[in-house]
Amino acid sequence: MKEDEIDLRELFLTLSKRKKFIMIFTTIVTLLAMVYAFSKTPVYEEDAIVEIGNYLKPNINNNKITYKKTALDNAVQLTKELNVIFVDMHKNDKDAPAKIASITVPKKQNDFIEIKAEAISNELATKKINEVITYIQTKHQKILDDVSKRRKFEIENIERKIQNIKNKETVLLDNKIKLQEDSLHNYAKQIKSIEKNFKVIKTKNPSLAALELMQKRDLLDFILKSNLQLIDLRNKKENLNTNIIWDLREKKNILASMLLPHNYKNSHIVGSILTNDYPIKPKKKLIVIVAFITGLILSVFLVFFLEFIKGFKELDAPQT
Repeated sequence: MKEDEIDLRELFLTLSKRKKFIMIFTTIVTLLAMVYAFSKTPVYEEDAIVEIGNYLKPNINNNKITYKKTALDNAVQLTKELNVIFVDMHKNDKDAPAKIASITVPKKQNDFIEIKAEAISNELATKKINEVITYIQTKHQKILDDVSKRRKFEIENIERKIQNIKNKETVLLDNKIKLQEDSLHNYAKQIKSIEKNFKVIKTKNPSLAALELMQKRDLLDFILKSNLQLIDLRNKKENLNTNIIWDLREKKNILASMLLPHNYKNSHIVGSILTNDYPIKPKKKLIVIVAFITGLILSVFLVFFLEFIKGFKELDAPQT
């Protein structure tokens, strides 16, 4: 049991005897770590939050107009695309002076993406982030241009419909109304003629008078139907010139207002790119502290290991 006991006094004496070695070894390891830390190229990190662009989309329901923002892209899908182009395809560029470190979607923020870049200077990191921003804005500007073109095309179609109503459908209805009015005028003449003949023949030829009355009754039915048709034609014309054209013009005005620049917003950086005045790599203080502690522990271990070997040799040496 005595042999298994540890003599702390002896341990401290051993450390005291070898303190010069411990100090030199620890100092060398610390100096080497300092040389490594200060010779390593510093790496700066920059961060940018990008808001995905959108455009206003009108919705007409029960003569009420509401506007809804429509995003230009899905944040998750866009992030996957950007990671493939700017991160995955450049993984082998280890010596590149600047790179995109990550592109992610912030938690509970489906309209934003976060871009982080690392470079040997803030200027290069900013340039790298701007490359991603330019790619996003170019892609989304094409979508905005397509939306604008579609709306202009819809406006042109509406204008063609209005002109078609004015120059064709309304003219056609006017012709039908004129024909109907002429027919009614002719029917009225025929009735007057029948009434005149009826007065002459009602006593002389009762049978012929009865036929004249039947013909008059038929004509009155035609006149009634023609009047109803005439009213219907006039209502159609009135509806075309008021309700339909008004609705088309209202829709045209809404689409024209949607062409105004403030209804289109391209993707952009929220605020400005966040920069750091100090590099994130290498962490010089941490490297030096870890190296000092490691050197100290390792030197102590070596001291005890050397003492163990020395004691082992003394035991094996032949006694005189």
